[in-house]
Amino acid sequence: MKLSIIIVNYNTYTLTKQTIDSVLEKKLPFEYEIMLVDNASMDDSMTRLQEDYKEIIIQGLLNITLNDANLGFAKANNIGMRKSKGEYLLLLNSDTYVVEECLEKCMAYIEKDKQIGALGCKVILPDGTLDHACKRGFPTPRTSFYYFLKLHKRDKVKYGLYDALHLDENEVGEVDCLMGAFMLMPRYVLDQVGLLDEDFFMYGEDIDLCYRIKEGGYKIMYYPEASIIHYKGGSSKKRRTKVIYDFHNAMWIFYKKHYIKTYSLWINSLVYVGIWTKYALEIGKNAMKSSGNKSVQDTKIQQNESV
Repeated sequence: MKLSIIIVNYNTYTLTKQTIDSVLEKKLPFEYEIMLVDNASMDDSMTRLQEDYKEIIIQGLLNITLNDANLGFAKANNIGMRKSKGEYLLLLNSDTYVVEECLEKCMAYIEKDKQIGALGCKVILPDGTLDHACKRGFPTPRTSFYYFLKLHKRDKVKYGLYDALHLDENEVGEVDCLMGAFMLMPRYVLDQVGLLDEDFFMYGEDIDLCYRIKEGGYKIMYYPEASIIHYKGGSSKKRRTKVIYDFHNAMWIFYKKHYIKTYSLWINSLVYVGIWTKYALEIGKNAMKSSGNKSVQDTKIQQNESV
């Protein structure tokens, strides 16, 4: 088995089906399998998906795991990877669409260089712009400071480390990290550095894995000659408050794991306060937005009742 594609589903029937179909409709020149892991979806998505793909499930092309609880992105992906058989493993988000020849091009490129520990393609948003998270730098205090002050608008090469702006979006090259929406990795690399860190529930696990892959002496490659479309959202839109917490908590988990011993108590304290102040601001902004939406809905109801 050449390639195992790991997809995690959580209440996203339409998006997940689109992602699977975007793979199945291609005539790939190598043997592959799709490992679909469901995180205890509360809708009927898995009942429908099992019915849609019953023939290829019987054939063994699609393997399904049904978790009893929402275990998070990292743990669910790890379950799929442990059950898989491929020489190469691809983490693929359930809200993506695989563009023509993407998988063939990525496999051909990564197989040429045994020093590549992870490869990511160009990730395009529905409006045609680049999803900047598909190539980025590690979030050190310095790079994060530059990013939040928007200094990259003044000099993208000097200050654009956070989004790896030194590398053009159409240029093949090494970066610090990729996004978990599309990460292609050799199994022998993961055998050496380990799978996703399950301390991360959602967000941050991809950055952490890239960090460990680079520590293991391997390259992280951005390969824009292949691409996917990222519809971004899916299950995360349904739990906005928890998503905000998971994002900021992931930032702190990553910092504690990799940087806290490197920097002074003063810097560590500043980072901690900065992360959780930003969290509080995002929660406040979200609450105001929800309140505004409710006011609009109440107004519409009143208007309808008066008619």
